[in-house]
Amino acid sequence: MTQANTPSILQKIVTTKHQEIRLAKAKVSQEQLLDIIKQKTDTPRGFANALRDVAISAGQVGIISEIKKASPSKGVICQNFDPITTAQNYAKAGATCLSVLTDRDYFLGHDDYMQAARQACDLPVLRKDFMVDDYHIYESYALGADCILLIMACLDDKMVRRLHEIAIGLGMDTLIEIHTQDELERALKLPKSMHNIYGINNRDLNTFQVDLAHSIRLSQQLFDALGDDALVVSESGINNADDIHFMQKNNIHHFLIGEQFMKTDDAGQALANLLASV
Repeated sequence: MTQANTPSILQKIVTTKHQEIRLAKAKVSQEQLLDIIKQKTDTPRGFANALRDVAISAGQVGIISEIKKASPSKGVICQNFDPITTAQNYAKAGATCLSVLTDRDYFLGHDDYMQAARQACDLPVLRKDFMVDDYHIYESYALGADCILLIMACLDDKMVRRLHEIAIGLGMDTLIEIHTQDELERALKLPKSMHNIYGINNRDLNTFQVDLAHSIRLSQQLFDALGDDALVVSESGINNADDIHFMQKNNIHHFLIGEQFMKTDDAGQALANLLASV
């Protein structure tokens, strides 16, 4: 953990993650995991490159469509949860990438959901979980993740740099999530890489309030520091075409959207409807 004011929900989740890692290592040691990795023939699909390939000049947007059953703040979001069908429908509707929740205790996710979703389509997949240990990164690669999530609020500078280095060394991309000015400044200390994607979460993790202008404020600083071609993703609170147009006017063209799709009867159709209106 980085600060005493880290949101309590994140503190609970991180504590649980360390417990999970201890149990996982008791079943499959890190050395065994590395042996499994050596035998892998499947390579990462290129999550960051898929976002880069979006024709921004033609007004297109990159949508990371999320497969999520529940959340700590909303409870169960999707009653008829089917990661395979959802992944296929997202792909048909025009998703650029997928994000799949694998956290079990707080989001009712599972590693199997990510693997099933990835096998069901050709899209690159983010393993959406709370990475706190080297083991998590190796495990993600062994499971087939193309990208992993690094939440700055969960990690100190030494650990985030270590996890970042391992992920990139394996050829995976990293979605570096920031919520605050301090986290942005810390994220900018990480090595610059074509594998880096910067996710700005519009939701305040203490109050759960959403402010889309948050992405605008922080993204400008990212672009100033990294150049206009930096990969910036706006997360949380993107509900309609107006929200997307607001972001596009401020040079943000990539979005992670989950709840808005998953709460409908057909997440793929919800994505198709949104893209048709942009």
